[in-house]
Amino acid sequence: MLQQTPVVRVLPIWHEWMERWPTPKALAAEQPGEAVRHWGRLGYPRRALRLHACAKAITEEHGGEVPADHATLLTLPGIGEYTAAAVASFAYGGRHAVLDTNVRRVLARVVRAEEYPPTATSAAERKLAESLLPALGAARWGVAVMELGALVCTARAPRCADCPVSAQCAWRLSGKPPGTPPKGQTYAGTDRQCRGRLLAVLRDAHGPVPKAALDAVWDDAVQRERALDGLVTDGLAEALDDGTYRLPHA
Repeated sequence: MLQQTPVVRVLPIWHEWMERWPTPKALAAEQPGEAVRHWGRLGYPRRALRLHACAKAITEEHGGEVPADHATLLTLPGIGEYTAAAVASFAYGGRHAVLDTNVRRVLARVVRAEEYPPTATSAAERKLAESLLPALGAARWGVAVMELGALVCTARAPRCADCPVSAQCAWRLSGKPPGTPPKGQTYAGTDRQCRGRLLAVLRDAHGPVPKAALDAVWDDAVQRERALDGLVTDGLAEALDDGTYRLPHA
């Protein structure tokens, strides 16, 4: 849930999910459409389908227990390097580099004298982060660097005077050379917004909805049909034989 989404938006949804589905087995027993429904407006709803598929795999292949091994975590649906490292480190105390945006920005500035990290995580970044992990307390180190990036070494207005590693920061010591800031993603008028509107109709209806109900929420017919086709292709919606649509069923 926290991938590309701030904690303040995730927390109420997470609490609802934990109350409704306290175990992977509980989530796996539901239809995948219910995961999409209760994902609400978090965005990137395919993550809900992957989380449901992950819960099924954990239930069927691992006795309902989330694996502690990093390599095993990577075999689960929807689990990539970041999530596998986060679970293995924060939940099980493993020694893994958890490279979120905040951690990557701190390391770029403190070690490489760069204002911003590259767009995509590189093997060199991962190797650097792993070389800095302490032998003991790697999870605490990871959380500390995340908090440093989130609260002090921020993207737009870093508080260097309050930074505990300011004296060692290569970027500050080199005069803070400017970098290329990450591009913000537009949303208004995009296919993403259109998909969100259509999906909201399906979430709010506890059953199939007529095509006219979907047509009513977006004026551009070409974009609307493209977005709807995309939802069906991605498994976030199902087109039924009678021309109605619904959230996915197993």
